[in-house]
Amino acid sequence: MRTKQPTSRTCFCCGRENDYSLRMTWYNDPDAGKVRCMVTVPEHYNGYPGIVHGGVVAAMLDETAGRAILLDGDFDNFMVTLKMEITYRKPTPTEVPLEITGWVLRKSAERAHVAGEIRLPDGTVSAECTEVVVRPPKEIMDQWEPERAFWKIPDD
Repeated sequence: MRTKQPTSRTCFCCGRENDYSLRMTWYNDPDAGKVRCMVTVPEHYNGYPGIVHGGVVAAMLDETAGRAILLDGDFDNFMVTLKMEITYRKPTPTEVPLEITGWVLRKSAERAHVAGEIRLPDGTVSAECTEVVVRPPKEIMDQWEPERAFWKIPDD
């Protein structure tokens, strides 16, 4: 069964109260061992006309690959990116539905190796990444505490 993941108030990728958010929503697909998101990137996030800015592509991959560690349903299992490698295979267009998936390559209590990809409507991979994510330091988690109450599964 696919379950929706929580989102936050202010995140660039998923922030429900951020006017500039991409409003991404992720679903766990445990049968496939992946987290999935469908998003259409508005033209105002272009680098060149009709093409998603490379930094926005990186942000979408980073968030999706990192969320793969939440596949087990432990939505408080926070990690942050230590290292990310991206391969841009072809331009990612604005204003078309994109499927972004993430999965775990290997995981321990303090770090994980994850991967992600963006697919165009015809199934072509436009960009992919691998990452190392790690448990954040206590001071980062302490800053998160006031927001924890707003980390919730959005209504459809």
